[in-house]
Amino acid sequence: MRALSSQLLAGAAFRRAGAIAWGEGRQASLDFLLAPPREGRTPSRGAEAKNCFSGIKQMDQIPIHAGDRVFVLTGAGISAESGLPTFRASDGLWAGYRIEDVCTPDAWRRDPAAVWAFYSARRSQGQKAQPNPAHVALAELEAKMGGERFFLCTQNVDDLHERAGSVNLVHMHGELAKSRCEYECGRPPVEDHAVYASLGEVGRCPCGGRMRPHIVFFGEIPLEMPRIEREIARATAMIVVGTSGSVYPAASFVHWARQAGARTIYIGPEAPLNAAAFTNVVEGKAGERLPGLFCVEGK
Repeated sequence: MRALSSQLLAGAAFRRAGAIAWGEGRQASLDFLLAPPREGRTPSRGAEAKNCFSGIKQMDQIPIHAGDRVFVLTGAGISAESGLPTFRASDGLWAGYRIEDVCTPDAWRRDPAAVWAFYSARRSQGQKAQPNPAHVALAELEAKMGGERFFLCTQNVDDLHERAGSVNLVHMHGELAKSRCEYECGRPPVEDHAVYASLGEVGRCPCGGRMRPHIVFFGEIPLEMPRIEREIARATAMIVVGTSGSVYPAASFVHWARQAGARTIYIGPEAPLNAAAFTNVVEGKAGERLPGLFCVEGK
């Protein structure tokens, strides 16, 4: 097994890039999300990317070998196929909102009512959405491989993976259907599916703190990073679905995996910005391409 320390050293440069986007320089991520989509940006960009990166290939079916350990990373694109808005679409998640007003620690301290109004609306949307064939295909892949060799990390805060049957997973950006103490008093997050009409309806922690959405705000550290790093360090294959390759630290995961010797496969409507790091890029809707894409040896 590759030593974790070697993996950490190999990925140090990428962690520094992640820190810039998520920590002191989080404005880089905010600028990306707030920027309007580039004109003429169509799925054909993926074809251009493949011409630039000769190592990228398309395959009809991809084998999962008996000794493989698979790390899966999913992003907003997979949930978009279930009807949930993404960050950057003109009518998407942030339409009518400033990120600084609803998704930062300062926003929470300044106006918790506005933050809860935003996330209550997201809860309402999420509860109406249903898992799509891509969610189901990943749950089926986990079942075929066995949970010990399969690990799913999602950037999404919805519960569509769980409802599709996925078990061994983490939400690095938090979970929409949970709340936690604003004081970080040590009590764990609690299940919370309520759609609040006013701040007065929001409960308080036994310590006295108001409950806040269990969401990683911009400027906060993503959840479960030590576990994620361990899983990447021992993975022999990484599957990335529906991410732009622009938001750190998740955009670095493929680089860490490649430096550790893993195969890397991307599935999405177009090649991501970090396409050069993938050994295979499969273009198309995840719900159409994922079912049947992977052949598990012995199954």
